[in-house]
Amino acid sequence: MATAIIDLQHLAKTFGKQTVLKDINLTVNAGEIVGLIGPSGAGKSTVIKVTLGMEVASGGSAKVFDTQMPNRQLLSRIGYMAQTDALYDSLSGYENLKFYGQMKGISKDDLPQAIQHVAEVVDLTKDLKKRVAGYSGGMMRRLSLAIALLGDPDLLILDEPTVGIDPALRRQIWAELGRIRDAGRSILITTHVMDEAELVDRVALLLDGKVMAFDEPVVLKHDYGVDSIEDVFLKAEGVD
Repeated sequence: MATAIIDLQHLAKTFGKQTVLKDINLTVNAGEIVGLIGPSGAGKSTVIKVTLGMEVASGGSAKVFDTQMPNRQLLSRIGYMAQTDALYDSLSGYENLKFYGQMKGISKDDLPQAIQHVAEVVDLTKDLKKRVAGYSGGMMRRLSLAIALLGDPDLLILDEPTVGIDPALRRQIWAELGRIRDAGRSILITTHVMDEAELVDRVALLLDGKVMAFDEPVVLKHDYGVDSIEDVFLKAEGVD
């Protein structure tokens, strides 16, 4: 029996009169990458915020590491990358990584090597001394991803991590995500990039606040009688 690191059951979320999530059922197991795809406004970021305890569910349950969220103690085991970059502009890339590394409890002896590794993954090594105020949007995304990767968290939750990142570097980042998965850790990732949805172990298709389909990419393609996840997506949306 697989161990569910994230377990969302009958999750619902309303904001005032607007229902954003309706009866969401989703699991992420140990050593698995789960992709969450859907159009803008489908509720992907809300799923992530409820999972992390940043928003409280209106119904159903959200458990992480078999613990009901929100739970602050668990946050040290989770690497989170939001859609908006939470960076200190006046500090250098290195100083941002050092600050977040200290917050995550990485020891002073281990921190320089940890920073070096994540900077290499996102190709920021030569820009670490520059102030973040001078970074491009893509560089800021890469720094945010590096921060999420720091400290080898048991669970990574990444909201659109490869927006604004060139294809060669995207491939390098996905190779690292594969290594993390192979080490038995877990990843929940949202993406607009349909070819990335082919790289996950299971993909959840979110439409109108509901999970319309959730399975391995190869199974979904077979079930929908199409050749790509993009076509699964279009068929589920009712687009011919």
